[in-house]
Amino acid sequence: PKMTTHTVHLNGTRIAIPPGQTLAELLAQLAEPADQVATALNGEFIAKAQRSGTRLAPGDHITVFKAIVGG
Repeated sequence: PKMTTHTVHLNGTRIAIPPGQTLAELLAQLAEPADQVATALNGEFIAKAQRSGTRLAPGDHITVFKAIVGG
């Protein structure tokens, strides 16, 4: 049986993900260091602690960018 995938937009690029994938799983797949990036879903900031509970839906727009650390 063919595996179903959803299409989402990651930093403006269309990618296919498995249904039910979370934001945390996507970051792991991308090999992005979770503590060094900031994430937004459809324009809403998603805190690191919320990523594992944030399921991605078809058509979602995900933005991943390097967090600016300093002070």
